[in-house]
Amino acid sequence: MELRQLQYTLQIAEEKNFSRAADKLHIAQPSLSQQLSKLEQELGVKLFQRNTSTVELTYAGESFIEHARKIMDAVKELRQEMDDISQLRAGRVVIGSMPITGSHLLPYVLPAFKVAYPDIDIVLREDTSLNLEKLTAGGGTDLSLLSLPLQEPTLTYEPIGEEPIDLAVPPQHPLASKAGERNGISLAELKDEPFIVLKKGQGFRKITIDLCRQAGFEPNVVFESNNIETVQSLVAAGMGITLVPHFIARAKRSELIPVYLPLADPAPSRTLVIAYRKGRYLSKAAEAFIETFKQTLAERYSS
Repeated sequence: MELRQLQYTLQIAEEKNFSRAADKLHIAQPSLSQQLSKLEQELGVKLFQRNTSTVELTYAGESFIEHARKIMDAVKELRQEMDDISQLRAGRVVIGSMPITGSHLLPYVLPAFKVAYPDIDIVLREDTSLNLEKLTAGGGTDLSLLSLPLQEPTLTYEPIGEEPIDLAVPPQHPLASKAGERNGISLAELKDEPFIVLKKGQGFRKITIDLCRQAGFEPNVVFESNNIETVQSLVAAGMGITLVPHFIARAKRSELIPVYLPLADPAPSRTLVIAYRKGRYLSKAAEAFIETFKQTLAERYSS
């Protein structure tokens, strides 16, 4: 059994298609099929059930994939550890990020990291929080910028900062006149308001719904969007209200700006974290990225 056969099998399992798997592996499809057949003959079992349009894992295949993934992870971690021991001034960190949150924070973090570690490459993968959790759990990223609570039990995390949650209302809304006042708005006051929220699969949607329920009401959701920027535009246009993470509130120079109001004590917040798979070896480059993120966030948003 060869490591490349494990790699080939994992790619087939991910793509569920020989042609796509061969393309991703940059080999000819007949060669891929030949390597799989050779492996199955050696093992004495069928790993995949083939049909005309797709391939599915057999019972033996599911067990094989579970162990193969652990082996390939161990090989990757061994190589990373050896690179660290040899003190090579090179490396790569694959970072997962929620698109909007990342767009407001990473432009400060990434330049600071590049100055400190010019020879470390950063690869950025953006997706919804739910998809990022799955991607991180499967080894698709080294680290991911997420917010608590995490749904994936195989992940652990390091907190990097608390982000206040603000109320966003249309400029013509009666509550807008309270902008600048020191007393925050009670969530219970919003029970009859129309809410605009993110769609399912986005972590901040759950935070919004949970906060409303804790205040004693089910929010009246009138619109949903995949994009928090669209949500804020709809609020500014008078279509409803929403809750917004403080770091991604729109700048005053933007068009369609809601009015942002603090919420009453105990003011809610979300905890931003850098998540990674439990037990995963973190390279020195990954650890350096976490520290750079913490320092940059603390310097920029310290009150």
